[in-house]
Amino acid sequence: MEKHTRNSLSVAIITYNEKDNIRPCLASIDWADEIVVVDSGSDDGTPDICREHNIHFFIEPWQGFARQKNSAIAKTTGHWVLCLDVDERITEELREEIKTTISQPDAKDGYFLARKNFFLGKWIKHCGWYPDYTLRLFKNGKGRYAEREVHESIDLAGSTGHLKNPMEHHTYKSISDYITRLDNYTTLAAVELNKQNKHYGLWHIVLRPIYTFFHMYVIRLGFLDGCDGLILSGLYSFYTFTKYVKLRKLQSLNQ
Repeated sequence: MEKHTRNSLSVAIITYNEKDNIRPCLASIDWADEIVVVDSGSDDGTPDICREHNIHFFIEPWQGFARQKNSAIAKTTGHWVLCLDVDERITEELREEIKTTISQPDAKDGYFLARKNFFLGKWIKHCGWYPDYTLRLFKNGKGRYAEREVHESIDLAGSTGHLKNPMEHHTYKSISDYITRLDNYTTLAAVELNKQNKHYGLWHIVLRPIYTFFHMYVIRLGFLDGCDGLILSGLYSFYTFTKYVKLRKLQSLNQ
C-alpha cells in the first residue's frame, strides 16, 4: 500500500503470548487496509496464528509498552492509524463509524474511542470503567505514545474529537490473571513514580487505598455493578497499596 494513501487505515498491535486473544482481535479488524503486529518473542503459538493472516508481522526484543507500540506505529503506511490492544475488539458499529469519519475532508487529527470494559466476562458499567475514552485513532505522523513505564497514552499534535460507538475490551478473565498483571504493573508504576521523584507517605500507603475503594465503589457507583463492582474496587485498592509499598522499597534501596 502506498504510504499515506487517502482514507487508508493501518492498525498497530503489540503481542506477547496472546494465542487466546489474537484471533478474535484480528477478526474484528480484517477490514483494515493494513495490520502491523510487533511481537516480543511469543512462544505459545501467537506468531503462527499471526502468519495465517495477511498482516505485517515483526519480532523485536521487548522495549517497554510505549516504545514497543511506537515501533508498531512507525511501521504503518496508512493515512490513518488505529492503535489496538490485543484484548480489544472493534464492533461492526464502530467499524462503520471509523470508515465514515476518516473519509470526511474536515476530519479531526485524532479521535478518542470509548471502551466497554469486561471484567470476569461481565461488562462493568460503573467504577469509572465506562465510557473510559482513550485516544486511539489519528492521522499518521500526528501521534505517538509518551514514553512512560506503564499506563502509556498517545500525545497528539492537532485537533481531537470523540467517536460515539465503543470498542470492546475483554480484560482480566480471572482473578489470577489480574493478580499476575498487578504484580507487573505495580512494579512499573513504582519505577515511573520514582523517575518523577514522587514520594510516599502515610497517606499513600494507608489512606490512598481506602480512597481508591471509596471513589470506585461509591462515588463512581461501583455498587451498581453488584459483586463484580465490589471485587473490582477492592482489587484496585490493593493495586494502589502495592504500588506505593513498592515505591517505598525502591526508594529505600536508593538511599
